[in-house]
Amino acid sequence: MNSVQVRAGNLTVEVRGSAAEAAGSAMKALAADGVAAKLAAKDATLWGPDAAAEAAIRLGWLDLPRSSRALLPELDRLAAEVRAAGLDRVVLSGMGGSSLAPEVIAADRGAELITLDTTDPGQIRRALSEGLERTIVVVSSKSGGTIETDSHRRAFEEAFREAGIDPAERIVVVTDPGSPLAELAAERGYRTFLADPNVGGRYSALTAFGLVPAKLAGVDVETLLDEAEALLRSLSSETENPALLLGAALGGFTGHDKVVLAGDTPVGLSDWIEQLVAESTGKNGTGLLPIVVEGIDTPATASDTHLATYSAGKEAGPAQTSDTVVSGPLGAHFLAWEYATAIAGRLLGIDPFNQPNVQESKDNTKALLESHVDTPLPTGTPLLVDGAVEVYADAVTGILPDGTGDLDGVLRALLRAVPESGYLAVMAYLDRIGDSSTAELRADLARSTPRPVTFGWGPRFLHSTGQYHKGGPANGVFLQITGESTVDLPIPGRPYTFGRLQLAQALGDFGALGGRGRPSVRLHLRDRDAGLARVRQAVTALRA
Repeated sequence: MNSVQVRAGNLTVEVRGSAAEAAGSAMKALAADGVAAKLAAKDATLWGPDAAAEAAIRLGWLDLPRSSRALLPELDRLAAEVRAAGLDRVVLSGMGGSSLAPEVIAADRGAELITLDTTDPGQIRRALSEGLERTIVVVSSKSGGTIETDSHRRAFEEAFREAGIDPAERIVVVTDPGSPLAELAAERGYRTFLADPNVGGRYSALTAFGLVPAKLAGVDVETLLDEAEALLRSLSSETENPALLLGAALGGFTGHDKVVLAGDTPVGLSDWIEQLVAESTGKNGTGLLPIVVEGIDTPATASDTHLATYSAGKEAGPAQTSDTVVSGPLGAHFLAWEYATAIAGRLLGIDPFNQPNVQESKDNTKALLESHVDTPLPTGTPLLVDGAVEVYADAVTGILPDGTGDLDGVLRALLRAVPESGYLAVMAYLDRIGDSSTAELRADLARSTPRPVTFGWGPRFLHSTGQYHKGGPANGVFLQITGESTVDLPIPGRPYTFGRLQLAQALGDFGALGGRGRPSVRLHLRDRDAGLARVRQAVTALRA
């Protein structure tokens, strides 16, 4: 089998078969244009004139393996203070780029970090009630106005006060300079770390957004920076540059616009790559769709998929069937995938640093909450009810044939609606911990269709693949799952609860998809346990 392999520093990238031929051609074109040297020099014109202004303020991630070391002394002091105070339970409130990287870092290094990237009242209630006396909370938001993190902060402030604890002793803020959150933190005396404003959220793994919560959880973050810095020297090379080869493989493998991500170590890296690649490339009707699968042995059945596997080892890779294999430590992975995504953006002809369609669902959510302060949210009328499951479908795209009478028929119609070049996206606005078995639906549905199936927890995915869903190719079919909460939770200072916010986010995104003609079905679980059992039963029946 033909292959090309490049190793530099501590990272190896190998590309095989037809992907190797495509990557080789792309590498030649990139070398002819001197792209590696230009990117190392932070040339903002690499992605065309329309992207230059954005790129000019989004290339600071290239410096992070060195520049972020300035944070280490203060991080060491804070971590020592936290340990001395007996605070060994670290809760991170953050969305997208503010949560995915630290979650991966902690999991890979065996540290305990509780990540709140949800509006589910049950999941938040547990985070508030378990071990509050030994809890420190990191509130992370680049913009400083993220509705989820603002709501979490309000809830923790109230919980600390009710427990007789000064919130200023327990809340650490990570944000950009001049943000509303930075101003509020200064007013209330919260310890604050300001991140580099010239780094976009999804490229921020090695900034304060990734390092602060990881350090407090007990991770040696200096080693993480060492791992990334070992790759730096190669990034200006047109030939001995594994990250350039990875970018050439991702963006140059024409006809393979779906990237299956599989790997056991570093733990959870796929979820971080998913956001980076989907939000960076899914726009202007094009993009690379990441598909996170359960293991390296999960088959990629669609002909337009690109199987990329990764490992923390130094060998070529764990799966001989892979198109691309990336091997190296976590810090090197972070830098390499960021670099490769920027390169893929150039090859795809898009701006890899903006996210033009993310705001749409946020605006819809805000409008719903403001226009229905004293009335129920407009959920519509279910097309049918099957046990504990209500079925709603977007009227514009109408993918359910007349006479569909049960959930089994709904799911069959949903799978039939996925075009040959398309995909099915499952989006669950539920409890990521308490309803964790919902994620198994991805693999179960994938066994019943030759097309790729993705899975995302809402509203988490809105800060990730949500951009691709609305800005990428119009070939997705969407299955949204919402559920009743047995006990809701108020948001201090707001006229709505977490449960109401969660439903408004689901309805807001459902409306955004429908408004773009994306075929969508929503399953609402009147009772979560009984409803999920009925959904699993219907999914099993697809293979009967």
